[in-house]
Amino acid sequence: MNLRSIDLNLLVIFDALMAERHVTRAAQRIPMTQPAMSNALARLRHVFKDELFIRSGGIMEPTPRALELGEAVRQILRQTERLMSSDVGFDPATSEREFTGRMSDLTGYLLLPRILSVLSIQAPHSSLEVLHMSPDRSIKALETDQLDFAISMQLRHNTSICSEPLFSDQMVCVMREGNPLAEGELTLERFLRAEHLRVAMSPTDIRFVDNVLADKGFSRNVVAKVPHWLLVPPILQKSNMIAVISGKLAEKFMESGLAIKPLPFGSEPFSWDIYWHRRNDNSAAHQWMRNLVKICCQGM
Repeated sequence: MNLRSIDLNLLVIFDALMAERHVTRAAQRIPMTQPAMSNALARLRHVFKDELFIRSGGIMEPTPRALELGEAVRQILRQTERLMSSDVGFDPATSEREFTGRMSDLTGYLLLPRILSVLSIQAPHSSLEVLHMSPDRSIKALETDQLDFAISMQLRHNTSICSEPLFSDQMVCVMREGNPLAEGELTLERFLRAEHLRVAMSPTDIRFVDNVLADKGFSRNVVAKVPHWLLVPPILQKSNMIAVISGKLAEKFMESGLAIKPLPFGSEPFSWDIYWHRRNDNSAAHQWMRNLVKICCQGM
């Protein structure tokens, strides 16, 4: 393929279609007229020899080929943006930079209100896109420039990834206030007899609970698994199940009528960390964003 014959603006249009899944909204995002967007989609289909997007129930569903292209196109656009705009004179007050960060619903619940509040004041024209992905995929996304930063804990990575602690935490046990286990000491025997709710999307409680119990020859009685931390309070409120969660998150959940108990075995404190790629060590924009996150974590 001769790149000179390809309009690289089509990649911007493709990225907008991937984000919006709707021709009119994608046109507004660029911005361009709806007929021009439809014409650009036809040209994209010709270039890639694929339908790319198929109308279904009012939205444009990406084809397997479009999904395959999506991450690569986003990476190309981010790298091009970095090449074309030096951030030596980065000014948050006027910058229109879009930052991308990885957070789970747990860290998002704890930190995003503060981060977005400060961002709206100090960088009113900038935006933050938050993604949630697995630990392994988070590292890959940092390496391929799909993420500016990630907030997580104990991620395994090579020397191309940097990290810095944000705040400390410790796992605790939570249950509804009326749960019989909320009365008296939560012994190991009572803990093992209880029915447990586990957040299956996160390895956090596996590392700090299941692995510890396995070393002692025990295991939990897990009767339900959910993909998100914020599902824990409403489920516990209607059952006698218990769950092991972050102590910082548990403090927030006390407003939902949950009781907190220490784990009946040794559980080491850990830190939530911010991760970034070494290539962005000296980037003024990245340094500013990382510092904003660190400031918002003070007092946690």
